Amino acid sequence: MSLKVALIGGGGVRTPLLIYGLAQSGLAIGELATYDLDTERARVMAGLGRELSSFQIRVHDRIETAVEGAQFVLSSIRVGGISARARDERIALEHGLAGQETTGPGGLAMALRTVPVAIAQARVVEKFAPQAWLINFTNPAGLITQALTTHTGVRAIGICDTPAELFHRIGEALGGRVECDYAGLNHLGWVRRVWIQGQDVTARLLADDGALRSLYPADLFDPELIRALGLIPSEYLFFYYSQRKAYTNQERAGTTRGAEIERMNAGLFEQLRGPDPIRTYRNYLAQRNASYLKLEAGSGAGDDAAQQDPFETATGYHRIAIEVMQALSSDEPRRVVVNVPNCGAIPDLADEDVVEVPCSISCAGAVPEKTGALPESVRGLVESVKAYERTAIRAAVERSAALAHLAMLECPIIGDWELAVRLRKALLGDLGPQMNTDEHR
Repeated sequence: MSLKVALIGGGGVRTPLLIYGLAQSGLAIGELATYDLDTERARVMAGLGRELSSFQIRVHDRIETAVEGAQFVLSSIRVGGISARARDERIALEHGLAGQETTGPGGLAMALRTVPVAIAQARVVEKFAPQAWLINFTNPAGLITQALTTHTGVRAIGICDTPAELFHRIGEALGGRVECDYAGLNHLGWVRRVWIQGQDVTARLLADDGALRSLYPADLFDPELIRALGLIPSEYLFFYYSQRKAYTNQERAGTTRGAEIERMNAGLFEQLRGPDPIRTYRNYLAQRNASYLKLEAGSGAGDDAAQQDPFETATGYHRIAIEVMQALSSDEPRRVVVNVPNCGAIPDLADEDVVEVPCSISCAGAVPEKTGALPESVRGLVESVKAYERTAIRAAVERSAALAHLAMLECPIIGDWELAVRLRKALLGDLGPQMNTDEHR
């Protein structure tokens, strides 16, 4: 039986990359149905995708017809577009904090805009594709997945390529195929142990400064910090462990990643109508990948990333989606790190809290591994961020500026009442108890 796959957010710049992954997946895909508020952008992306695949690609102007009868629904939306991200990050910077789309003020603003839209779209999936798996790319991925599992009945799994990329880099640093013990939340996770062929090689990795520095796309963490933890942090912990450094580097550069991408995207769609759109698109992805986290770390873009073919990287945005879809289509379980309800995996958190842990995934669903209690050095941070996520979801669902203010107080990166007042007014306006959300792309 051929599969129907639906993509909500088909006008996104990574759509052709995802289509390429689907074409290489071995899955029996008969149709990809895409939907986006910006139908013209979706058509441009679909046109590129047709050059990279052989299955049928249809662009829909209604979400209902796009998802109807789909076996998989991929959600990758950016409510407000890249300009909203750039604005959020600029406001954070103006208030003395690093601008970032999934952590701190930028993460909260993005969540407040996105949660109501994501829930509404998931309810459409419930109605028109009740047996579908909804695979959520939309950031902040863990928080959005928790909103979906709490407020809808859709079968949702959140995905992120950060853990897989970290595992891959660890394997390259150690020169072998590794297995990693990993636990945490999305963009807040740690590798606790590393094995090669059953042998624990964690101590070997922790002792090697060069290996530790090679694990990230930029020089993010002092090896002494990593050894003090006894854990390998995922890259977004940089915004918690080195918040002042990230802020200082952004302030010195006078810009943020969101503004950087906004500039890169300017004119892209017009260029994609030129004589060699695939080459244009490949160059765009290579440039974007090469600059990732370099601004925040205070380093220039590396040549190595620019030389990699973004379609053929071992990990990435498209790889993790395909791996999860393949696993959900098979009787043979596969171990993949995804975002799912905790169900006792991490005893420090509630069963309904969405966590990012290794899961055994098959056609029966995703079963999280029991990872045990979190190390004391990170437990408090995880519990604080999860409390913030719960409150942020409530703020978005109830349209409450007061709860948004409380979420900022609970967020470890903000954690200051008066600063939260100023941020709330700058990000949301002085709207009193009810908060408006921009539901346009």
